[in-house]
Amino acid sequence: MKTNWNYPTSMWVGENRIKDLPEACKNLNISSPLFVTDKDLINLDMTKNIIFEVRKKFSTLFIFSNFSGNPIGENVEEGVFEFKKNKCDGVIAFGGGSGLDVGKAIAFMSGQTRPIWDFEDVGDYWKRANEKNIAPIIAIPTTAGTGSETGRASAIINKESRVKKIIFHPKLLPSIVILDPVLTVDLSSRLTAATGMDALAHNLEAFCAPGFHPMADGIALEGMRLIKKSLLIAVKNGNDLNARLDLLVAASMGSTAFQKGLGAIHSLSHPVNAQFDIHHGLSNAIFMPYVLTFNKSLLENRITSICDYLNIDKNFESFLNWILDLRKKLNIPHKLSDVMDTKKVNLNKLSKMAFEDPSTQTNPKKMTIDDMKILYEHSISGKLFK
Repeated sequence: MKTNWNYPTSMWVGENRIKDLPEACKNLNISSPLFVTDKDLINLDMTKNIIFEVRKKFSTLFIFSNFSGNPIGENVEEGVFEFKKNKCDGVIAFGGGSGLDVGKAIAFMSGQTRPIWDFEDVGDYWKRANEKNIAPIIAIPTTAGTGSETGRASAIINKESRVKKIIFHPKLLPSIVILDPVLTVDLSSRLTAATGMDALAHNLEAFCAPGFHPMADGIALEGMRLIKKSLLIAVKNGNDLNARLDLLVAASMGSTAFQKGLGAIHSLSHPVNAQFDIHHGLSNAIFMPYVLTFNKSLLENRITSICDYLNIDKNFESFLNWILDLRKKLNIPHKLSDVMDTKKVNLNKLSKMAFEDPSTQTNPKKMTIDDMKILYEHSISGKLFK
């Protein structure tokens, strides 16, 4: 199956669509692209082969890969320097969340004079940007989790404060997305599980966020169904391209849907990711049942309303048990203390950071700093809210 979609952006979907990358560049009048990917992916034969094929079509193609997971502002600055030095005219963002976020940020910041932190997702900060010189972006995910390929933001860590900042502008949305399940086949079962749970968190929190946005709700609901259908299959058999494609699509749907909002799962995750370098999808998976049960009084009817579509017994407890069972089958720990040393963690500091995270604003239940601390304490002890 091969198809082209145009929501929320132009999406080229199907097996081996990576072969259409040169055509995508030409469609956007990119003649001197900067290929952005992380330190690990750049050394894979898959990546080298893709670069080799693109270079057959273009006289100049430059590479920037001097960053790893949980990228910092300095990574973006270095990438912008390479972009300008080599007179690039577009970005190919390739990889998981870090590769896509850095690539998008480089394309955006290549046209700005202000520091990147001036465009944090606060109020109308995005209006500060100079829109004229933002470079076109082609996004190619190699994991099925963040959905950054269909997002209008990049998550970048401020090195000084160790706070993950959400940089927002409508033109951070890539112009063309290539969803090719072949590129995700070699993803380990561990990362397939963690990124799949990240996509589930996006769809779930978007669906539960308050406000009227039926399009986002519908997208999030189908995204959850695809994950329920295919995540365990992909973890057990990484060569199942149908399952892989389902997860890629579900990840893109999650990012599309969460324009409606996220919630405390992400509020709790971002500080842990920035301070302790815990994988974002893994932390989202750990926090998920604690936040669900914390929000139960305002979510019970909302969760019950989707159970029929997901073929789950129609009650909150059945949905929660599905989440707990799914995590267990994916070998995802139940407690935060299972993945990091929490004895010396400053919970007051983390709780304040979580409370100030933009995702807190759209949690179904209004939050306090004390609520965040209690949620962290429960996630360390393993105790769910009654």
